[in-house]
Amino acid sequence: MDDTLHSQQLALFLASTAHDMKNSISVLSGTLERLLDGASPETEKAYPQMAQMLYQTRRLNDNLMQLLALYKQVGQPEYPFDVQPIAASELAEQVVALSRVLLQARGIRFEVEVDPELIWHLDEDLIVGVVSHAVNNAVNYTRDRIRLALRQDGELLEIRVEDNGDGYPQALLEAGAAALSGVASGVNFQTNSAGLGLYFAREVARMHRHRGRVGGVHLENGGRLGGGCFVLTLP
Repeated sequence: MDDTLHSQQLALFLASTAHDMKNSISVLSGTLERLLDGASPETEKAYPQMAQMLYQTRRLNDNLMQLLALYKQVGQPEYPFDVQPIAASELAEQVVALSRVLLQARGIRFEVEVDPELIWHLDEDLIVGVVSHAVNNAVNYTRDRIRLALRQDGELLEIRVEDNGDGYPQALLEAGAAALSGVASGVNFQTNSAGLGLYFAREVARMHRHRGRVGGVHLENGGRLGGGCFVLTLP
């Protein structure tokens, strides 16, 4: 068999397997959300364990979604990149809805700051996926607060996910710098669980181009809450 054809068939098989896994994990995640939504630490002895299970299933689901999106982008150039105008407040509402049960279960306060008049052109599904993953990641670092802020900075849309934890460790900041510079090999997927998320965010950001400007992503410490900050900018 031709090596190129064999590689294509193997990639298709792996993508199909990842898709099946994602569907199963989505069912499990949905079940956990429904159970947690109707329970509390006072009424359910296993509530903390269920909250941790939901966090882990959401993380796995995000990783599989990102792998599939990258496969479609690289292996299927015809994969639609759909840029449409959307209100920043609507984008924030989608992220809030996706994160609500997990944040409530972990006792985390979610603050949203957005200009209600702000409208931007972007790929809604991809950006919601990136920002939701950033919120899920912040759950692992925060003490009890996460802030989502969307604002126009010059000719860019700036989306920030901040927490009030101790800040990102140096290794993760370096991985973020590698993603920003476009050096995929600088992200160690084996030792850094956030590597895939950063790489995916960078790929999505750079797909957004306008008048010579291109989107970007980086990590920093500080921000309004004093902890870790995930920053996505779109032209």
